[in-house]
Amino acid sequence: MKIPRVIRTYCPRCRTYTEHTVTQYTAGKRRTLSEGQRRYERKLLGYGSSRKPKQKTFYKVTKKVTLKLTCRQCGYVTHRTIGRLRKVELVEAR
Repeated sequence: MKIPRVIRTYCPRCRTYTEHTVTQYTAGKRRTLSEGQRRYERKLLGYGSSRKPKQKTFYKVTKKVTLKLTCRQCGYVTHRTIGRLRKVELVEAR
């Protein structure tokens, strides 16, 4: 799907419709010292099975795409999930 790099949409901080630059959201690096990660690693220690059952086959072909919208006026960032897509292409507006 082709998505324009700049869209005009509502900004909650400006409380008006402004131009936003669009980029694709990517998750950040996992923190190994966070409480949840330490708890997960502690549960994996010792004998016994894994903490959660292993998934036999992965039946989803695509991931859900999240867009990161940055307001050009104030720099406020919002996220917008647009669903499952095989390919995302950011293009210049016509």
